[in-house]
Amino acid sequence: MPDKERDRRIKDLGTLKALAHPLRSQLYRALSIARTATASQLAEQVDEAVSLVSYHLRKLAEHGLIEEAEPQSADGRERWWQPASDGVSIRDQDFRDAPEKAAAHTAASRLFFEQRADLYRRFLDERTHWGAEWNDAAESSEAVLRLTAGELAELNRELLALVRRFDERGRAADAAGDTEGRENVALHTYGFPFRI
Repeated sequence: MPDKERDRRIKDLGTLKALAHPLRSQLYRALSIARTATASQLAEQVDEAVSLVSYHLRKLAEHGLIEEAEPQSADGRERWWQPASDGVSIRDQDFRDAPEKAAAHTAASRLFFEQRADLYRRFLDERTHWGAEWNDAAESSEAVLRLTAGELAELNRELLALVRRFDERGRAADAAGDTEGRENVALHTYGFPFRI
């Protein structure tokens, strides 16, 4: 989606709550991976009824998170969807000015973390099916650093720039038909202060 906004910043409580619904966030992730899909296709992935998935897709669309896409088949009855932006970002600073907003941001962050953790647990459960090459390439590590808030922000910007570079490389290869050996890869990073 080169012509789409990258990392649309969610600043309003209504959009945050729309995305922070467990099924909607699953659908958003699945649609981000597929790039375009119908409610029927997504319903199969999340094991829910098509009517329920259609309802939640419309709610995501109401908040501008997804939009209708060009039909990918000749069946005029199918409604195709795509993400409205190339990713979203949600920042604490946009929700800390009122207790209910801060609580909603925390709840959403916990949901997203649990869904990411579930994705990693699934990889661990299925690890033997991925083979040596993918298991050697997969990484799980922790680094404990002594940084200032400014240095952590700089580290996050540099990591995001590196991730974007690899994302663009993979998308360009896909667009050129170079799909051999390519898989969806999740990269989760968390940078936060703590005291012992």
